[in-house]
Amino acid sequence: MPRKKKEVKTVLPSGKAESSFFEQVYDLVEQIPRGRVTTYGAIARALGSGLSARMVGWALNGSFTSSRKIPAQRVVNRNGQLSGKAHFATPTQMQELLEKEGIIVENDTVMDFNKRFWDPTKLADD
Repeated sequence: MPRKKKEVKTVLPSGKAESSFFEQVYDLVEQIPRGRVTTYGAIARALGSGLSARMVGWALNGSFTSSRKIPAQRVVNRNGQLSGKAHFATPTQMQELLEKEGIIVENDTVMDFNKRFWDPTKLADD
């Protein structure tokens, strides 16, 4: 009788069973406080996959079809630019959502980016 192969289950540092990369991105993005922003790369690093910033972008692009309400507007590029704005319903929606949270955006760039930046590796930081 052939032996059945065991599947190795990945366990995250939190002790939870592995979920999809997209779901992990959504879980983290949901924790970004109102009025703060983070970057694709910071999310990737926080998930232990520092070279996957583009995958974070793909995940957020897919968030618009998720049943969850993911605040994708709070994720910008490393320079504070609204590089994901093309994926919103209108060309100005990302900026409008950020401005409703008190974030000033000029020329598609978050003003006071360093002050507004939220580091996802420090989840207690508000």
